[in-house]
Amino acid sequence: MSIPSGGRYRIVSVDDHLIEPPDLFEGRVPSSLADSAPRIDTLPNGRQVWTYENGIYPNIGLNAVIGRPKAEWSMEPANFDEMRQGCWDIDARIADMDLAGIEASVCFPSLIAGFSGAVFAHSRDPALGEACVRAWNDWHLEVWAGTHPGRIIPLQITWLPDPDTAAAMVRENADRGFRALSFPEFPAKLGLPSLHSEHWNPVLGACQETETVLCLHTGSGSWAPIPCDDPPFELLPTLFPGNAFLACADWLWSGACTRFPDLKVAMSEGGVGWVNMLADRVDYVLDHSASGTDSRNWADELRPSEVLARNFWFCTIDDPNTLGGVLERFGPDHVMIEVDYPHADSTWPDTQTLLHERFGDLPDDTVAKLTHQNAERLFRWPRP
Repeated sequence: MSIPSGGRYRIVSVDDHLIEPPDLFEGRVPSSLADSAPRIDTLPNGRQVWTYENGIYPNIGLNAVIGRPKAEWSMEPANFDEMRQGCWDIDARIADMDLAGIEASVCFPSLIAGFSGAVFAHSRDPALGEACVRAWNDWHLEVWAGTHPGRIIPLQITWLPDPDTAAAMVRENADRGFRALSFPEFPAKLGLPSLHSEHWNPVLGACQETETVLCLHTGSGSWAPIPCDDPPFELLPTLFPGNAFLACADWLWSGACTRFPDLKVAMSEGGVGWVNMLADRVDYVLDHSASGTDSRNWADELRPSEVLARNFWFCTIDDPNTLGGVLERFGPDHVMIEVDYPHADSTWPDTQTLLHERFGDLPDDTVAKLTHQNAERLFRWPRP
């Protein structure tokens, strides 16, 4: 089905990625740490990789296959000259966004940072790790979001080892114009304190205070519920919705959103097919299986499904058979669009056509909410 003439949708994608360019850290860390900052090295086989504190972080091919024939896709590291330039060059990215009719984009880090800054959080030299976090944020704001104002919604990472420093960074970056924070979906899987304590209260409070959207991207906790040691690769992306289900359940029962009722949490790259199942299950558990003491967060509060509807936003890349059920139950105000450029899952450059096939029969006001209005409202992103 083709796009009607003049009927292109206004699209704000709330889940895309950037591939960090080789010069990102140059001039952005203190001179005393510059020699230890992440850098691009070339292996004997000619493959370019990031190196950091004796660790190797390749740009895995499937993270940057946009525009390449599927026959060339692989898990092998990709050199920059093998990637479409929009993966790492902001001018080329904007051109690709224009090509697909994408007005604005939220862009998450790639492997050298980890989707939530987890690589830097585990630095042997904490001063270096924190400097790398600040350098990444500076580059993102100045170059990636700053070169073409209005097109990239600024997203930060923060210093995870210290919640007070992390909270101060969130406030500082909010003042600079950042609208979102990429945070681990499962902190405990990174060797950090779990959500089921008050350890993260400073960060959650800072996000609530500054209206910074807390983004939980699938894979940001460096863990997936893989049931065996030898799965085919295809199992991992198949389980993305399972990650989202587990993460959202953990966040709900942690009481984070009852302690901070105005916290805004965006689930990224998990689809929406699991949302109704989770809503049914958490309410059923509260009524039947709850111990009473462990469910104290819900005394005299909204039911878990109501907190899910109030505090959480969801994004869809293509959920043809489950989106309607979520819209029917929760309404259209908390569902947004993701394009996932430049990953293998991406709908680019056919995003407009796919959305017309999926949304063409929905009411115009619902389509407007899904394609751009919900994202613009959540991220407080004014129309340029």
